[in-house]
Amino acid sequence: MSTESLPRDATAREVVRFYLLDHRTLLGKVIDIGLLALNLVFVAVYVAETYPLNPPLHAGLWTLEVALALLFLGEYLLRLYGAERRLREFLDVYMMVDLVAILPTLVVFALPTSAAVVSIGFLRVVRVVRVLRFYRFTRDAEFFFGTVSDNALRAMKLLLTVLVIFFISAGLFYSAESGVNPRVDTFGDAFYYTVVTLSTVGFGDILPVTAAGRWVTVVTILAGVILIPWQASKIVREWAHSSKVNVTCPSCGLSYHDPDASHCKACGHVIYQEQDSREPGEG
Repeated sequence: MSTESLPRDATAREVVRFYLLDHRTLLGKVIDIGLLALNLVFVAVYVAETYPLNPPLHAGLWTLEVALALLFLGEYLLRLYGAERRLREFLDVYMMVDLVAILPTLVVFALPTSAAVVSIGFLRVVRVVRVLRFYRFTRDAEFFFGTVSDNALRAMKLLLTVLVIFFISAGLFYSAESGVNPRVDTFGDAFYYTVVTLSTVGFGDILPVTAAGRWVTVVTILAGVILIPWQASKIVREWAHSSKVNVTCPSCGLSYHDPDASHCKACGHVIYQEQDSREPGEG
């Protein structure tokens, strides 16, 4: 269904689907902003719980985390309910990320205390993927504040990719090193180490002491070397072709030519481009 308007005779499923996808109506914008703010809180709670807190505050944060996880579970179920094709929606990568992001909290909440203690180490590691939920907000060029250009959207994805690499790497490094490495007491320590490592500064004040910590460092560096240039290359490629016209040569198939080109620069074949003689510089 289009997000332009909602039919008066829309079913409940269509209403749910419309407002979960809509970015223009007041309610659609409120839902967008609310989900973004709650996701920020969800991530902040994970970070805050790595710091030494008094028991009442720690219990309050855990209650907040469970409440947010239940709320996001409701959002997940509503997306499934409103989807036109539920199996395809269930298999959608964004939906899978949403589910993985909230499952660790719900599992710890539902398990008996003894089982939760056994599983908490693994589940604490998995909880770090909740930051991937932010990719849902860059799925298309429409946001609650308007529509951005393709280049702006790619730049946002590049910035988000950098932050996600930093955050997930720091979370994994913290899980591997906390309690073993005397210099890694909080998520902030792990984040500092990750930034220093990926920026190749390498002060050497924090070093991994576990095999898992070393492997996290290796994977972090590889991810930074591969993913960041890959995202950046998309932006550079679009900027390089921003002055080109998307016309395909019928002979060799080369696309994107200069606005005033009459022949293909690869094979010399005549190409046809519509021109407006009223434009400046055209004769």
